[in-house]
Amino acid sequence: MTFVTLGVHPEIARALSEKEIISPTMIQEQAIPLIAAGRDVIGVSKTGSGKTAAFGVPLLAKVTPGQGLQALILAPTRELAVQISRELRAFGKYLGHRILPIYGGVSLTPQMEDIPKADIIVGTPGRILDHLSRRTLSLTGISCLILDEADKMVEMGFIEDIERIISQTPESRQMLLFGATLSGEIDYLVERYMHDPATVEAERQVQADLLQQYYYNVEQHEKFSLLVHLLKKEQIGQAIVFCSARSTVELVAHNLRNQGIRAEMIHGKLSQSKRLQVMDGFKRGNASILVASSVAARGLDLREVTHVFNYDLARDSQEYIHRIGRTARAGESGKAITLLSSHDHEVFRDILRRYDVTIEALPLEEFPRLRFEVRRQQHGFRGDSRNGFRNGFRQRPRYARHNY
Repeated sequence: MTFVTLGVHPEIARALSEKEIISPTMIQEQAIPLIAAGRDVIGVSKTGSGKTAAFGVPLLAKVTPGQGLQALILAPTRELAVQISRELRAFGKYLGHRILPIYGGVSLTPQMEDIPKADIIVGTPGRILDHLSRRTLSLTGISCLILDEADKMVEMGFIEDIERIISQTPESRQMLLFGATLSGEIDYLVERYMHDPATVEAERQVQADLLQQYYYNVEQHEKFSLLVHLLKKEQIGQAIVFCSARSTVELVAHNLRNQGIRAEMIHGKLSQSKRLQVMDGFKRGNASILVASSVAARGLDLREVTHVFNYDLARDSQEYIHRIGRTARAGESGKAITLLSSHDHEVFRDILRRYDVTIEALPLEEFPRLRFEVRRQQHGFRGDSRNGFRNGFRQRPRYARHNY
């Protein structure tokens, strides 16, 4: 099947073809006809399965350019809002829609000036509420509301914000909800706000034959040395190193650079301009390693990632599934490697219990022990720390509890 035989608008199919997107994915094939027919839809599939096109292609066909705001897409992060906007513009480039990303961390004034011209807005919940409270945005005329990465928005505590936004939309509007997983709170949103929704479900996880998953048992203070050894040993195109804490992201990125490894970092406390600069540079190949927090990396469109390294594990076991979904995308193979210390074992057992994943244990091989500089509060990076030791004695960092 092609997008043409699926009945997609000819100009949208033309734009997709120019991007070498000819055949719809499973989630697109199921969702597009239902959305085009006006149904409320719940779409559940893995990261990288083409969810943006699944809702974006029929949405663009429904929205008439120049007729005012007709659709709102909510996304959990600024990066995802920008990415969705960019993709929709590419899909609808021959139709002339005005698509406006709205997110925090930048001035309200340019957004206020652009809102009256927008046909579709893609925004983060907090900034959308800012405009609603200032009456610089009205949702009374929209015909479609889309929650993308709904599971992540709920996980980040946005459910009350989402409900406040929904309350500002017409009862008759079409509502679409997309995510990689479902939860009780999402079920609540479905039951309260959606009208006889159809559920479409594709693969929730990366295909096992495309993604190899491994783990090493390693002492906490030797994690960084093992990571460097693996980065040099593996045949890496681009890799993401996931850390659960912002402070760990900063430490690992700094120490990788000390080892001569080109590494960038991204986390939620960076300014919007810096985050966009980092992502643009990573996509251009300025650095081959991206050290990232889970929230900052969620929803990013990174198609060339060959490896994912879990430097530590998040407390929420489903975050593992989201992380490994950053590789083995679009039919390409990938590898996910997790470094387990005693801090990670409980979450790791929960992952194995809850999800149908096969993660192979690898024997710990010989690797050189490297110096790891530890950030001390108010003093920047200091000292001659070697794998958590100073002057031959084990030290506890004063700054925070980090997983080195």
